[in-house]
Amino acid sequence: MKRSASTGSKKDLGCRPLPGVRRKHGRWRQPGTGGRRDLGPQLAAGLILAALWEAGVRLGGVPDFILPAPSQVAVSLVKSFPIIAGHTRVTLYEAMTGFVIAVAVSFVLAFVMDGVPVIKKALYPILVISQTIPIITIAPLFVIWFGYGLLPKVIVVTLVCFFPVVVSFMGGLQGVDGEMYDLLKSMGASRMQIFRLLKLPGALPSLFSGMKISAAYSIMGAVIGEWLGAKAGLGEFMRRSMHSFAVDKTFAAIIVITVLSLGVFEIIKLLEGWLMPWAKYAARQEE
Repeated sequence: MKRSASTGSKKDLGCRPLPGVRRKHGRWRQPGTGGRRDLGPQLAAGLILAALWEAGVRLGGVPDFILPAPSQVAVSLVKSFPIIAGHTRVTLYEAMTGFVIAVAVSFVLAFVMDGVPVIKKALYPILVISQTIPIITIAPLFVIWFGYGLLPKVIVVTLVCFFPVVVSFMGGLQGVDGEMYDLLKSMGASRMQIFRLLKLPGALPSLFSGMKISAAYSIMGAVIGEWLGAKAGLGEFMRRSMHSFAVDKTFAAIIVITVLSLGVFEIIKLLEGWLMPWAKYAARQEE
């Protein structure tokens, strides 16, 4: 019997993949090896769209102040890059300041609402109602109250980023394994010990999901705040460009905003992979 069990265990071990290797179509392969091929269709679609856009503008005789060609937008981006870079620094600072504040407040508030159900019942409906108010309708009030400085933009970014983080994190805190929770309670663990050992690790995926969404929204929030009143920033640059019918510069700013949004999203994604290597491995297994 012992010999049979030993033989069976060796066979089982022989069938298991090495860490970080998964099986697909009958073969074990290293995850992520097809990542570059996955970008091919996306790049091809982008190039085709740009070519059709260029051809449509050139052949259709569309005026530049209505719809510039992609080539003209690229030239404008290169020529205006020193100016755009200065505005980009302002927007990025506003966005990251508001984002950090939103994450910090969301973390504390989700922790409190998870531990005190009465506070959750009182505040959660208010949080939901606050999201029904378009931010563009209340942003001008912040300009009236606090002027054209940094504070109104940071408030707008914080309001935009706050809700996804607090809702995601609170859902993660309340979705932990009930049996593990009961086990820790039976062992006399305190509330902070349960939070540190069980709830926080279990809620990290939800927290980072909300953070990735909010990070991308943060750039948009800063631009909205600048558009309604600012001395500098990409939103102010776009507003000036629109008033002077420099649509090519407006599109150049849109490209920069898109790159910034994707960049901060990827930074949070890298941070997630660094703090949660097990989640990154699980995601590769599901690819």
